Amino acid sequence: MRVFARLYDLVLGWSRHRHAMRYLAVVAFAESSFFPVPPDVMLAPMVLAQRRKAWRCAGLTTVASVLGGILGYFMGGLGEWLIGIYHAEDAFTTARTWFADYGIWIILVAGFTPIPYKVFTISAGMMAMPLIPFILASIVGRGARFFLVAGLIVFAGSYFQDDEELIQAIRRYIDAAGWLVIVLLLIFVLTLM
Repeated sequence: MRVFARLYDLVLGWSRHRHAMRYLAVVAFAESSFFPVPPDVMLAPMVLAQRRKAWRCAGLTTVASVLGGILGYFMGGLGEWLIGIYHAEDAFTTARTWFADYGIWIILVAGFTPIPYKVFTISAGMMAMPLIPFILASIVGRGARFFLVAGLIVFAGSYFQDDEELIQAIRRYIDAAGWLVIVLLLIFVLTLM
């Protein structure tokens, strides 16, 4: 079952589109407040397709994600109604506990967790976290994540003769990696329950 290879090819095609940077910005913005697909899914193939634009892609993804996070923060004012729409009662309870225990640090770390970032942005707004520290922590956390993704691809690319060789190497292992990530996410979610 080569589900992830097909998705990989599809997203790789999008990454070469003349409006790919706009698509990336929209996905990054939307993911931080309401969209379920993380921007890494588009960022990685875009960097893979055009490594010379790696840092620009990572920067755009960071800015768009933080702006989407600000929207999520303000959506937090809708409170319980919004949690019901997302069916995120358990995730919100976990986020609330983490906010109480770790404060602003949770936003910084949230950029790397498998829990959707929107849970944290909306929770921050619901809990009336100060906006400026929220934005600063979002910039650092999301920026670190997206620049790490771009950097790893640029670094890995230096071990291959050309971009196409790296693209084919990733295609060989993408399904195993995709299923492994799903299993790890399920284990993570089950341990939170």
